[in-house]
Amino acid sequence: MLRYVLVGAAVILTGVLAGCGLSPQYLKPEPRFTGQLVKVGQGQPVTVQVRDARSSPVIGTRGGLYAQSSAISVSGPAFLPRLQAETDAAVRMLGFTPMAQGAGNAQLTLTLTELSYRSTEKNPLAKEAQLQAVYKLEARNGTRHYSGRYAATLNQGYAKAPNEQTNTDLVSQVLSEALQRVFKDPAVGQLLAN
Repeated sequence: MLRYVLVGAAVILTGVLAGCGLSPQYLKPEPRFTGQLVKVGQGQPVTVQVRDARSSPVIGTRGGLYAQSSAISVSGPAFLPRLQAETDAAVRMLGFTPMAQGAGNAQLTLTLTELSYRSTEKNPLAKEAQLQAVYKLEARNGTRHYSGRYAATLNQGYAKAPNEQTNTDLVSQVLSEALQRVFKDPAVGQLLAN
């Protein structure tokens, strides 16, 4: 009888430990700009660039017993084309014509400086993912210059560690929220228009 109890305990323990070892995730988020903007331009060309200035693609870990092996990564090439397209769309909504390059144009450079994911455990049954995204914006028009820092945070509770699709959605959401804040700043359109 004792042997069956020990075998049963070993099976349960193996299942618990297997649940603590989480595999790495490689996310391809899709930031989106939603909403309306006041049109302040008259079709003037603006050179628009997006960049990823982070030192590492790793944004955090999923936690668990072996946190070092459960890294969550977002590489620049995985999201920069979508970020470029959404930034161009926002510039168009402001009434300007986005271009890849052009001497004498007003310039707008959007740089992702921070993207982080932290898994915290309040108790064994309640955990939380804390995400943050930070953009730096620089706009130039002739001799005038404007820069700003725009951050968004997101806290999401969970009982079971989020899968790759769920984490992709969470990262997309926090990147999108920070992007809204960039273009809701009226100083950006004003500088490009004057």
